[in-house]
Amino acid sequence: MKRRRVIYEGKAKILYEGTEPGTVIQYFKDDATAGNGAKKDTIEGKGVLNNRISEYLMTQLAGIGVPTHFVRRLNMREQLIKEVEIIPLEVVVRNVAAGSMSKRLGIEEGTALPRSIIEYYYKNDSLNDPWVSEEHITAFGWASPQDLDDMVNLTIRVNDFLSGLFLGAGIKLVDFKLEFGRLWENDYMRIVLADEISPDNCRLWDVNSNEKLDKDRFRRDMGGVVEAYSEVAKRLGIMPESVQGENKGPVLVK
Repeated sequence: MKRRRVIYEGKAKILYEGTEPGTVIQYFKDDATAGNGAKKDTIEGKGVLNNRISEYLMTQLAGIGVPTHFVRRLNMREQLIKEVEIIPLEVVVRNVAAGSMSKRLGIEEGTALPRSIIEYYYKNDSLNDPWVSEEHITAFGWASPQDLDDMVNLTIRVNDFLSGLFLGAGIKLVDFKLEFGRLWENDYMRIVLADEISPDNCRLWDVNSNEKLDKDRFRRDMGGVVEAYSEVAKRLGIMPESVQGENKGPVLVK
């Protein structure tokens, strides 16, 4: 079997050279980290669930015209994606006060915000991904004003759509992180949604009980991470209710 060339390995995913020109294979690991890698563990089955959930959400977004890097899922842990030039920014959408916003601004967690708020963070592990403004972004050339306009427009569409999608499944979309990339097609460039959308980078609460169904269960030592992620998959209709984690081999709905 030919050994695949690793392009990049992050905290939760590995990128391999793609099987088709202009593509990359994205592999979802079971590794879990928090505090910029200060806390680490392996949670069996997490990568399988994130792969399937992200595939579903990316496909749904593509269906409403949001351009993404996603091509197709290859197996339980891998998906084929388009090769893009990643913009070094995390775009965070906040609908409800939680996490760092609550700590930073002294707002009680769970407080509904007057309107959705978009924040930017510079992707740099050594600097702990600092919060930055549009002025920083354009001054240092991380993205052009047109890039930012495209990213914000897509972010608003993604938030509107996913908020409704999750609400229909009894889930509140509290906040989430998006990443974008530049996709080059000959001399034409466009901004597309990249990375993943999963309980790893979304805060998802049960609408009625506010039970956390996301990575905060790992961050805050609450336990039940795979069970929570499985619950999200079940409510989205992509995983039978009888399946829990990967111990018996998840039977994910195609």
